[in-house]
Amino acid sequence: MIFLDAAATTPVRREVLDAMWPFLTGEFGNPSSRHSFGDSAARALADARAVTAGALGCRPGEIVFTSGGTEADNLAVQGIALARRTADPRLDRVVISAVEHPAVEESARFLERVHGFSVDVVPVDSLGRVTEAALAAVLRPETALVSIMYANNEVGTVQPIARLAALARTQRIPFHTDAVQAAGWLPLDTAALGVDALSISGHKLGAPKGQGALFVRGRIRLEPLIHGGGQERGRRSGTENVAGAVALATALTLSQDGQQARAALVAELRDDFIGAVRAGVPGAVLTGDPAERLPSVASFCFPGTSGESVLLELERHGVICSSGSACAAGSDEPSPVLLAMGFDATTAQTAVRFSFDATITAAELREAAAAVRTAVVSVQSLDPTS
Repeated sequence: MIFLDAAATTPVRREVLDAMWPFLTGEFGNPSSRHSFGDSAARALADARAVTAGALGCRPGEIVFTSGGTEADNLAVQGIALARRTADPRLDRVVISAVEHPAVEESARFLERVHGFSVDVVPVDSLGRVTEAALAAVLRPETALVSIMYANNEVGTVQPIARLAALARTQRIPFHTDAVQAAGWLPLDTAALGVDALSISGHKLGAPKGQGALFVRGRIRLEPLIHGGGQERGRRSGTENVAGAVALATALTLSQDGQQARAALVAELRDDFIGAVRAGVPGAVLTGDPAERLPSVASFCFPGTSGESVLLELERHGVICSSGSACAAGSDEPSPVLLAMGFDATTAQTAVRFSFDATITAAELREAAAAVRTAVVSVQSLDPTS
């Protein structure tokens, strides 16, 4: 099988397993315990926090370990907005883009539904891009938070985060970015990006599922979502997943080693794959920005097909991919991301996403492109209107 669904998850790297294994076995202590077992766990947790902070260009105290990207997004959006409104009741609006991951969108809608916030949605253009002018048009004195993703999980479009964050900063509005898909491919230096909060998830980087982290700049107030023993400096209670934190830190370190060269190589393979798919399926429509996109994502609509049917055919031919976000798997609804980009519902339902990890080869992508042509032709032949 050729696995082209790395945007959904990646295999756990052996180096990561080796690093975390001691904390799943002999080093099993609770880092809050005041004895040798607890002290050993606490040191490992502190080391993992320092390594994660180094990868994100921040202080260790600005890292909150979470159960994954979804919790990190929820904590950022709800935690910052609620804390700011507590300090100033006039701050009752949040801004998100039209192409956010459900973890951000649903967090904003929760604030709207339960806490009376208003949600301002920034539109995107046909390539999925948020412009500075579009963001400026929705910012208000009452805006408590802006949350715009770094790179889109469906079409791969990369947003100009540094410029957008700078715009929010001129109005003293905290800026959060969901960097779950960007991690491993794009720079994560939070100072250079100018963001006040940033979310990542370990299982996109070769760590196990169930571990993530949120960077929150030190001056930003954060209302916790999980209450209890006051772990994570009171921002996220619960006994810490020491093995998971070690795994995340290890995966982050590995992902940054030679990142620029690796991203350039995968981007070149991606472009060759896009060209081969277009040559084999002349009607294929590339979605997302053709230039400012993740090295690891190539997404298409295949008019005259069903995206789910193409997926099934591709799996029959040894290629595993996705029709879009794994978080929307099983839904018959067209992708909200593609609808926001101006695609009609019928075309949006023909979407297929191919996403790669760093181990992908040119030979595998050539074989996959040939399988795409075969699958699309096969599905189109079943539709008498195509």
